[in-house]
Amino acid sequence: MHANNLLQATASNQVCKAFGIKASPHTHIVQLAKNAGFESLFIDLEHAWLSLEQTTTLCHVGLLAGISPFVRVPHQCGNGFVQRVLDVGALGVIFPHIQSAKDAKVAVRICKYPPQGCRSMTGQLPQFDLHGIPVDEIIRQANQSASTVFAMIESADAAKRADEITAVEGGDVVRGWVFRSVDRSRGQPGMRAHGKIFGLAGIYDDPATQDWVINELGCRFMLVQQDTSLISGGARKAAAAVPSVRS
Repeated sequence: MHANNLLQATASNQVCKAFGIKASPHTHIVQLAKNAGFESLFIDLEHAWLSLEQTTTLCHVGLLAGISPFVRVPHQCGNGFVQRVLDVGALGVIFPHIQSAKDAKVAVRICKYPPQGCRSMTGQLPQFDLHGIPVDEIIRQANQSASTVFAMIESADAAKRADEITAVEGGDVVRGWVFRSVDRSRGQPGMRAHGKIFGLAGIYDDPATQDWVINELGCRFMLVQQDTSLISGGARKAAAAVPSVRS
């Protein structure tokens, strides 16, 4: 099975850097992200314009290139859509707007094969290079490292329940927890106490804050940049650098 770079990075106490894809369906973007030093993809289907077919291509190329594909799904998109995202090659699903432990438990149940969850069984998965694998082995490996569950805590109310959310168990399969923003006055919301991976999205091009989050809070998964921000920022810089006509 293809390696899950997030789990490998955290096992060696390193940060898994994610590159966000919102508007670039071409396979070249995957290789460019890999060449730049990113270990994972944050493929966005919540606030973006990608289709499931384009997501399939990005996931396949990511697996083949050795950069782990994770997909953020739309809020309350349903079991069937989440299952299709996993079946097309994602190594994990990012669930936005998790408000409670109940929401987190539902996310785990959707992503995991029985007995931990209710995911429907199929064969020849991209995570296994489309090989025919015995069912019990698919269940074991997929539940362990090919269906990482990310819960995004994005509201003040959810942040108050961060401890109960991060305490959700699923055979130790609730691996990723992504926080949209961090309030320095609150500090780290109990990730280590519950054995979860602490992640962060939304801090771009801010090394000082990133250093604090990584080395003080223990962040080990970070959405570092995304295609639209890089293109718009680079375009503005290039346009501004063009000299004016001298009269």
